[in-house]
Amino acid sequence: MHSNKTPAEVRNKIRQNMLQRNTSGICGGFVQANVVILPEDYAVDFREFAKKNPTACPVLEELPMGDFLIKKIADEADIRTDVPKYKVFIDGKFMEYKESISELWQKDFVTFLLGCSFSFENAFLNQGVPVRQIEQNRNVPMYITSIPCKSAGRFEGTMVVSMRPIPESQVEEAIGITMHYPLAHGEPVHVGDPSIIGIKDIEKPDFGDSVEFKDGDIPVFWPCGVTPQNAAINAKPNIMITHAPGYMFISDLKDEDIFV
Repeated sequence: MHSNKTPAEVRNKIRQNMLQRNTSGICGGFVQANVVILPEDYAVDFREFAKKNPTACPVLEELPMGDFLIKKIADEADIRTDVPKYKVFIDGKFMEYKESISELWQKDFVTFLLGCSFSFENAFLNQGVPVRQIEQNRNVPMYITSIPCKSAGRFEGTMVVSMRPIPESQVEEAIGITMHYPLAHGEPVHVGDPSIIGIKDIEKPDFGDSVEFKDGDIPVFWPCGVTPQNAAINAKPNIMITHAPGYMFISDLKDEDIFV
């Protein structure tokens, strides 16, 4: 329904609250982005956190303090309205989802747009690697792991990962594809037994939806841009706004623009 629309057309629908689903499979071939919005006082620490953890937090664009119009990765896009669903944290605790954050906007807000693993899914499909959550019309499953992040100021915690069931015969191919997309989290951090990285039950993701495995599939885990939301529990910013997991900002960048 939305796969043939341009990013600008899809953002316009989002702005009008006419599209409120997760964005996996939407605008294939265009880069999607995780969103982190913080007061400048906390943005200083988060900027360093992103530098120290580039696989989980690859920065595509940072907006200057107070700016809400995106300049580099999209034209005429407003970060206050152009994400399908926002997540609002107060003092490190999740408070509510919002469809627009215009009324919450502060002059000291700094916005970070981070690369997303949805960007390499189009390459998977083009090369015959299945993407189960798209097949099943579900959100990608995401899990809090025991993999430690490098701390920076008030930001610390463990990595969040996204998981895709990949046929065992195609795992090496999937790894080979994603290594060319460092701004979309790059290569996986783990293949196989989820308990090794602290995941107790793969059927119960911390974010997103459970996805059905087909015969021969094994779980493959990539760093995820929901990691900052986990780190916020420790940093406890007085306010922090992010995308809801799986509900990304759709940019005008094409996947080949971030291919290395």
